[in-house]
Amino acid sequence: MMNLLWLQSGGCGGCSMSLLCADTADFPALLESAGIRLLWHPSLSLESDVDLIALLERCLDGRERLDLLCVEGALLRGPNGSGGFHRLAGTGVPMIAWVRRLAGVAHHVAAVGSCAAWGGISATGSNPTEACGLQYDDDRAGGLLGADFRARGGLPVINIAGCPTHPGWVTDTLMALAAGALAASDLDALQRPRSYADQLVHHGCTRNEFYEFKASAEKPSDLGCMMEHMGCKGTQAHADCNTRLWNGEGSCTRGGYACISCTEPGFQDPGHPYDRTPKLAGIPIGLPTDMPKAWFVALASLSKSATPRRVKQNATADHLVVTPAIRRTRLK
Repeated sequence: MMNLLWLQSGGCGGCSMSLLCADTADFPALLESAGIRLLWHPSLSLESDVDLIALLERCLDGRERLDLLCVEGALLRGPNGSGGFHRLAGTGVPMIAWVRRLAGVAHHVAAVGSCAAWGGISATGSNPTEACGLQYDDDRAGGLLGADFRARGGLPVINIAGCPTHPGWVTDTLMALAAGALAASDLDALQRPRSYADQLVHHGCTRNEFYEFKASAEKPSDLGCMMEHMGCKGTQAHADCNTRLWNGEGSCTRGGYACISCTEPGFQDPGHPYDRTPKLAGIPIGLPTDMPKAWFVALASLSKSATPRRVKQNATADHLVVTPAIRRTRLK
C-alpha cells in the first residue's frame, strides 16, 4: 500500500471538492483498490488535531512511511519570509516549515492544483501573502522547495495543475504512482503529468467548426468560436477538458465560457478581462501555441472568405438557426 498524506495550505479547497466528483460511488474504496492508504485529509479524515500532529511526527521520524505528500493550496511565505500568515493549528509552527520537513522524507511530492503548483489565485496582484508554489513561483522554477529539489523517489514535485483540477487528473496520477508507473519522462516541461498536459483544451471542442472558419461569437450565449473576441485560450491551454469531460458531461467551453488556461502559470493575472481577447492591429495576441503568426493571419483570411452561410449565421445565435444542407451522396 502507498501511504498518502494530504495537506491543505493557502487556498479555497476547490481541488478537494472537485476530487469528490471522481467517477466512483465510493471514493475511499477507489483509493484502496488502487493500493493507496489515505493517512489523512483535512476534509475526509476523522482524526483530531492532536492525532494529526502525532501522525506528522511519526512521518518525520520514520515510524510511519510517507510515500506521497500531496499539498493543496499555495505556500504562504509572508510576512517577510517567516510563514507567519499560516500556522498549522495546534503547533504554532508555520505550514511552510511543516511542508519543507515532510517533503524531505516523502518518496514523492505532488502539488494538487495551480495554487500549489505555481501560486495561482492566491498569488494574484501584489501578492501580499508572498504565496508561491511548491517548486515554482509563477513560471519561475524555485518556489518553496527550490528548483533543485527531488523527492526520495527521484522525481521533482509533480504539478497536477488546474483551477480546480479535474478529478481524473488526480486519481490517474495517484494510481500511476502507486503502481510505480510514473517516471520523469511522464512529466512535461512544467512537471505536469503528460497524461493530460500533452493535450490542448481545443482538442474535442464542440466549437471547432466555427474555429476552422473563424466564425466568432460576439457575445455570451453565442455558439461561435470564442477565441477572436471572448478571451478563449483553448488553443494554448494544456489540458484534456473537452475529451475527458467534467462530471462526464461538460467543460467550460461547452457551458459557454471561455477557457482561461487555468493549468498554466500566470493565468490568474492575464492583464485583461478574462472574457475579452487582447488584440494588436485587430489580430488576437494569443494565437495557437505552435502556429507562426503570419500563417495564422493568412489562413484566417482564407477561412473567413470561405465560411458557409450556415456557420456564419449560427456563430452569432444561441441555437442552430440554419441546419446542415441535405445532399444526395454516395458513400464509398
